[in-house]
Amino acid sequence: MNSSALTSTVQTAAPGIPGPRRPRWHHNAWSAVVAASVLACTALLPVQAQIGSTAPVRIGVVGPFTGPSADFGVPMLNGIKLAVDEINAVGGYLGRPLELVIKDDTANPDQGRKVSQELISEKVVATIGFCNTGVALKAIDLFQEAKSPLIVPCSTGTAVTAKYPAADSYIFRVQGRDAIQAPFMVEDIVKRGWDKVAIFADKTGYGEGGFNDVVAALAAKNLKPVHVARFDLGVKDLTAELTAARAAGANVILSYTVGPENAVIANGKKALGWKVSQVGPWTLSFPFFLEGAKDAAEGALMVQTFIAEPSNERRASFLSSYTRKYHGKVAVPMAAANAYDATYLLMYSFLGVRDGNLNGKAVKESLEGKMKTYYGVVSTYDKPFSVQDKDAITRNMLVIGMVKNGAITFAYPEDAKRNLIIQRKQ
Repeated sequence: MNSSALTSTVQTAAPGIPGPRRPRWHHNAWSAVVAASVLACTALLPVQAQIGSTAPVRIGVVGPFTGPSADFGVPMLNGIKLAVDEINAVGGYLGRPLELVIKDDTANPDQGRKVSQELISEKVVATIGFCNTGVALKAIDLFQEAKSPLIVPCSTGTAVTAKYPAADSYIFRVQGRDAIQAPFMVEDIVKRGWDKVAIFADKTGYGEGGFNDVVAALAAKNLKPVHVARFDLGVKDLTAELTAARAAGANVILSYTVGPENAVIANGKKALGWKVSQVGPWTLSFPFFLEGAKDAAEGALMVQTFIAEPSNERRASFLSSYTRKYHGKVAVPMAAANAYDATYLLMYSFLGVRDGNLNGKAVKESLEGKMKTYYGVVSTYDKPFSVQDKDAITRNMLVIGMVKNGAITFAYPEDAKRNLIIQRKQ
């Protein structure tokens, strides 16, 4: 694939991805609030820092925009573009527009490493990206060695932000890592009285990490899985494994995989007439599951940081802007919202670089504690990162989602009420 074809400014898009249209700002009160906040932060910078180059600030974006994981890669990209359009509409960074350099990793680890090297060679100031844990783990050493900040809005693998000593790490994340998603889901399982868990996990880096986190979470509750099924991506039939899980007495299936395989599990369970619940991480909110399993997906439970319901002004405005810009509902709301917030956090880190010199070390240090509070969609980010902590999402921000009539809603009414108030990092 020609990498130049996948390089884009905010005015264009990767092949097959609709280019953005100019937002109608007067219809978006929340965008105006955010824009005013960006302008206010800029006004606080020293005068000499506000005078200089008008060259674009180049930001890398890497993710699966075609291929088997595009169902959440494209919403991630759209969330980033939406934020960048808003920022550029009020002058960008000190009069310099933000420019996205977009690379498609196709959910392939080798391709992800290749395009990551391209981004670093093209001297981007920082990068936002990665949906697939296996792809991220294959490439993050490039960003670390180049001292080029990376903010991950989708990949949940615990190892992504644990690979390097926190104080030295250039790898940040705006997503609930599996080390908090897995025990959060296991606690809900226990609360519902399900004590015989069958784990179905793929053999990717994501599935392996998630499997280990689930086993550890079960052990903390003095439980062991009654059956474990490991499978390759692309599997079409898991009847034998489902039959074995039923024979082992499983009363719930916890699945850890990213694509159509979740639907294979649900459809296989239905074909067997086996009426046990399927639960898991946020991947059970993806179109591959909802559309692939249809009625077999009903009632499935999953961990969420963001559910596409207009529970407050920020979220209502974000959803309205997104659907207006991209002419339809958000396919994976979490991917879009987390990426949108990640983009603003990166912009706020730029504004925290007091002399305007956007080098990797300065941006890293700003992310670690020099930013002003950002009132985002998923959370209000007051010191989201620190020298010792590179994960912005904490357990209190999570809720349990449920498939109802083919869409994701709150599993518990009390969570819907609690969601009226933005949760901050603990």
